[in-house]
Amino acid sequence: MEIQNQNGEVGIHVVINSEFDRRELFGTLDINLKIIQEKFNVTIIQRGNELLIKGENSEITADIINELISIIEMGDKLDIQKVNYVISLKEKGQSYHEAKMNKDILCFTHKGKPLKPKTMGQKSYAASIRSKDIVFGIGPAGTGKTYIAVAMAINAFKNKEVQKIILARPAVEAGERLGFLPGDLQEKVDPYLRPLYDALYDILGKENTIRLKEKEAIEVVPLAYMRGRTLDNSFIILDEAQNTTKEQMKMFLTRMGFGSKVVVTGDVTQIDLPHGKKSGLIEAAKVLVSVRDIDFCYLKDVDVVRHDLVKKIINAYDQYYTNNPVDTDEEV
Repeated sequence: MEIQNQNGEVGIHVVINSEFDRRELFGTLDINLKIIQEKFNVTIIQRGNELLIKGENSEITADIINELISIIEMGDKLDIQKVNYVISLKEKGQSYHEAKMNKDILCFTHKGKPLKPKTMGQKSYAASIRSKDIVFGIGPAGTGKTYIAVAMAINAFKNKEVQKIILARPAVEAGERLGFLPGDLQEKVDPYLRPLYDALYDILGKENTIRLKEKEAIEVVPLAYMRGRTLDNSFIILDEAQNTTKEQMKMFLTRMGFGSKVVVTGDVTQIDLPHGKKSGLIEAAKVLVSVRDIDFCYLKDVDVVRHDLVKKIINAYDQYYTNNPVDTDEEV
């Protein structure tokens, strides 16, 4: 309910501690406040040590600002992505702190930085990886599917839960094939595996990654290299699984040995298989949905943790293809 302050101004009033650093709350050029104002069609006015909020959505706006203040006071860094995520949670009647987002640590980087899930979807995905033997992480670009899986694999390896980390990718990309690339076989496949190396370097550091790779504690390989193997005591990740065929997916899943955990990641909206080939990821989601100890986690646009434009791009494509159906592989 709107009230009057001592100056007779009507609105919701949020009092800010005089010692509080408002620059992080407001953002560069007040970008955080502008996002909130545009989203809820409210006016936010600064008056000394308080904010005056005017508009029909002033109450939820005040709740969001108070939660953002609390996030900063708890020591979490505030950025545009987190502001948008707090807004999306509030619209669903949920709270960032109720989800205990800041208490779930996946692992620590080589620099000692704790890695945490940034969204409830990511938190649920990480929980599934902990509790299930096989997990499918399906969702659009930028939702952290691969990065979280790699972080969980490194944590399991450090805790001696597994003896080896194996990361695989199908060597299929839009518009290019291995034969067109220069160099020997390893040089040809390395560009396809680069995103996996990037995640390892970011978390373990380049030197540690190379050292563990030389000891064969970490393998980063094309999917074709998995045929005929049985992988015991390993944490196995298949990335870009939408680009597997039905036969490749079955082959990969049956490589799993005793004491192993498997995570399969993919985006069913970015299939680069030749025309007429069906995605093994889409088939697996139908065939294995009722199998115990296999979990399917579906990340959404709200879980995107890249630039805010990525979420808008995803939504724009989804809306376009909803309004303009085309002949594509059927979705999950």
